[in-house]
Amino acid sequence: MPGRSRTARSRGCGRCRSTSSTRLSCWTASSERQPVAAPRVPLTELAGLFVRLGVTAFGGPAAHIAMMRDEVVDRRRWLTDREFLDLVAATNLIPGPNSTELAIHLGYRHGGIPGLLVAGASFIFPAALIVGIIAWGYARYGETPQVGWLMYGIGPVVIAIVAQAIVKLSVSAVRGVALGLIGGTVLVLSILGVNELVLLAAGAVAGLALAIGPRAGATAMAALAAVATSIGQVAAQASAVAAAELPFTLTRLALFFAKVGSVLFGSGYVLLAFLRADLVERWGWLTDQQLIDAITVGQVTPGPVFTTATFIGYLLGGWSGAALATAAIFAPGFVFVALSQPLIPKLRASRLLSGVLDGVVVASLGLMGAVAWVLARTTVVDLSTAAVAAAATGLLLWKQPNSTWLILAGAAAGWLLRGG
Repeated sequence: MPGRSRTARSRGCGRCRSTSSTRLSCWTASSERQPVAAPRVPLTELAGLFVRLGVTAFGGPAAHIAMMRDEVVDRRRWLTDREFLDLVAATNLIPGPNSTELAIHLGYRHGGIPGLLVAGASFIFPAALIVGIIAWGYARYGETPQVGWLMYGIGPVVIAIVAQAIVKLSVSAVRGVALGLIGGTVLVLSILGVNELVLLAAGAVAGLALAIGPRAGATAMAALAAVATSIGQVAAQASAVAAAELPFTLTRLALFFAKVGSVLFGSGYVLLAFLRADLVERWGWLTDQQLIDAITVGQVTPGPVFTTATFIGYLLGGWSGAALATAAIFAPGFVFVALSQPLIPKLRASRLLSGVLDGVVVASLGLMGAVAWVLARTTVVDLSTAAVAAAATGLLLWKQPNSTWLILAGAAAGWLLRGG
């Protein structure tokens, strides 16, 4: 009925009156409370994006996250900085390789279960193939390729990309002095060597304390800090259950890497400790030098650092071992993401759990800052690398080019300065 329709329209939501500005304000507030459905993205576009990142994403998880942000927030506008940060925080709450799980999260968010599988596989496969080829050459010739010139040029560019991402993400994440202090404290403590898992747990506790308020927050901090500091011990104990001098089989190889992918939090250095404890000390499947070479290849090649498993799998079981080890270490991440992503909106809907997520977000940024600092100290080593870093920073501020082109330009600079 026309009359009734006009009346309903004039009433709006019941809180607004007749002016268009108040109706717009009410609509805006309502839309902020309701989560906006993520745009669906064709699987071919997801595959193309993450294959390219898998080939060009040098520099470890912090650099991968920065490059993904550049693509999905700045260029494609699939999600906002805050939504992106929530996904970053979610990857820090589950075991496994953070940047790979972020790719899987993005695929799930924009393509459902098929997108989850396509994005994750597209990011992992190119890197695993590169590492597998290097492992083949290593097994045949007994040494890894000399590619110091490559990282000489790419390293400073990675620092600039990571720094820009941290600054942009901080604008969205640090909403107040208290959250800024949490992130800054995590950055300093991480540089001083405090365990990443403990710092993330402390960030979650601090975020919860801010959401609860000063009185209840103090009690929550005391109770949850004790739980947080024990998480690392539980993970370590889970990895230590292993028999001595087991003979090698492909089944044992797959089960071992599935266990690592299921319980490992932290960086490539934590991965090194896990692998050495079983593969070198307990079972004697590898020598220390082989393990160091495997970790080095995982660090200097593009894509996930966990492709170290591909290298080890090839050394122990050829191409079958490489495929099994790769699938086993990454498979738990797909499961964890599929189970955890539907919970993210529920976390944001709860005031207390949203506070926890805010704390993990700023703690994650603090960890990224610490990684950038450590990388800067090891990559910006002379005037040439400082000039490359400055040029990359200037280009990012001026033209904001695609980070893939910057990485390729850095590789070219490294070849001209050291490899030519």
